[in-house]
Amino acid sequence: MGQGWKAVAVALALVLMGAVAGAQEWRTSSSLINPEIETQPFERYSYVNPEAPKGGTLNSAAFGTFDSFNPFLVRGTPAAGLTSFGGLIWETLMQQSPEEPSTSHPLIAEAFKYPEDYSSATYRLDPDARWHDGTPITAEDVVWSLEVLKKISPMHNRYFANVTEAVALSDHMVEFHFDQAGNRELPHIMGDLPVLPKHWWEGTDTKGNKRDITQPTLEPPLGSGPYRIASFRAGSEIVWERVEDYWGADLPVNIGRNNFDRIRYIYFQDQNAEFLAFTRGGVEDVRREVSTRRWAQDYNFPAFEAGDVVKREFVSNSVEPMQAFVFNMRKPRFADRRVRQALTLAYNFEQQNRTHFFGMNKRFSSYFEKSELSATGVPEGHELEILEEFRDQLPPELFTQPFELPVYDSPQDEREYLREAVRLFNEAGWEIRNGRMVNRETGEQFSVEFLGASPTDEIIVSGIIPNLRRIGINAELRVVDTSQYIQRIQNFDFDAITSRFAQTHSPGNEQRDFWGSEAADMPGSRNLAGIKDPIVDALINKIIYAEDREELVVATKALDRVLLWNYYMIPQYYQPTLRYAYWNKFGIPEKQPEYAGIDVQSWWVDEERAAALAAKYSGFN
Repeated sequence: MGQGWKAVAVALALVLMGAVAGAQEWRTSSSLINPEIETQPFERYSYVNPEAPKGGTLNSAAFGTFDSFNPFLVRGTPAAGLTSFGGLIWETLMQQSPEEPSTSHPLIAEAFKYPEDYSSATYRLDPDARWHDGTPITAEDVVWSLEVLKKISPMHNRYFANVTEAVALSDHMVEFHFDQAGNRELPHIMGDLPVLPKHWWEGTDTKGNKRDITQPTLEPPLGSGPYRIASFRAGSEIVWERVEDYWGADLPVNIGRNNFDRIRYIYFQDQNAEFLAFTRGGVEDVRREVSTRRWAQDYNFPAFEAGDVVKREFVSNSVEPMQAFVFNMRKPRFADRRVRQALTLAYNFEQQNRTHFFGMNKRFSSYFEKSELSATGVPEGHELEILEEFRDQLPPELFTQPFELPVYDSPQDEREYLREAVRLFNEAGWEIRNGRMVNRETGEQFSVEFLGASPTDEIIVSGIIPNLRRIGINAELRVVDTSQYIQRIQNFDFDAITSRFAQTHSPGNEQRDFWGSEAADMPGSRNLAGIKDPIVDALINKIIYAEDREELVVATKALDRVLLWNYYMIPQYYQPTLRYAYWNKFGIPEKQPEYAGIDVQSWWVDEERAAALAAKYSGFN
């Protein structure tokens, strides 16, 4: 019986057996937005080709280097294909859907349930789930994974902060206990837990040394997912191979996906060299083009002109990940809101968009861009009621004015914004002396070092550094190698950086890691700005413990508004479409997932096209 029909059979069996009605009912899918999904059988993703052939190689490029196959630590740089939620090698209990927001479907777990007060969650494991060595995946692995990840991973520590323990009820059933009731998201996000092999990590390597999950390692780890490491050259190349006897190959979430026999990553230290390699073929087959200039001007090489490389734009309806200049408020000079507002006024996005981006980018106006969660206008209704509780601690204009970023439409605008920036600096204790913005008491010049890891950062900071220098600030860009950059970010050793913050249509516990006070001093957390604001903490809790969707939306709007008006970071820009270029060696489903916009794992290698390209271009495979 196929896994798609297996899911249907399980759902019908539960009904026939008289499963407990209400919240304690076993569910085979999870959705925080559309409850109907939880009552419908899931057979496969609608966009995939269930008959997609397997085979061939997906060549990919990675930037920088790597020195570890342990992606859960602050230390070390994990190899491409590994993520903090498992990547190609470790499965999670459930798989987040690429076509529906805040929706997950069975993977290691075949079903889950929770009580009406959301105080716990029970997951039932698929008895067919196996590690690559053939050992069954058990509830003991799940318990161990939660415990160890909360110890070694700052992100998982915050994401699962309300989970007090996991208890193995049997070999294939595990129950998670929560420290509070009423968190609607918690039973669902337990499905995001990556499950690791306890017996492997607690065993010994080929040299007889005991493994240690608290340390980086270059020993290829044991996994449970569709791929495993076939070969690697430390820091420069890693090749993944499809697991032929992968236990989950026929699960509904995998039908028509994971079609490549090999996925190879080649590392580059220079982005221009990476693009040149792409134009020649055989090194990078599918390229997400984030450079607007390159997208507009540089696709004129022979393979593109011949139609062998295709440019295509995909549309995603997901929340746009906020990209922003982040100022490190752990450093006293960035702690004053007036200083951060002044810095915001100095960013000339419009000129940067005309000069470098051909007018093709759009400016962020929300931490939840392109969603109903964005704060608009002035607060009213229930949002206003929430914010009234904190009125005395919030900027007064938050209640009377829509939040607006500066718009540089003319030279006069630049003069006015910079004049206002100087005024705000003066209020905060800084003044211009001999052309330098200095502290009124110490005489120290105000300085900002923007930390970057790529020459592209020169373009990113081009919209702000010139204006900062005009008002006497010592503003510089420092580009360091990837490993140093990662280590400095994880240890908050920077003045300012450009970073991105991915959001969903159903925000929850991850907001603590982004903006929560407890995460501010935790190395490796995503609270890069160092925000310690009891109002922000309170609003995050209102989101997490929202009783329904309406309450969650209103609380998120309030959080968005508070984050914006405190000028914790300077919103930058985004591309309204996903711009991709690829060598024409693939079969591609007629449509791609509406939520994610693109799912390359649903593509497959067309052997005839690949053979024709290999004959035409030297080194192509």
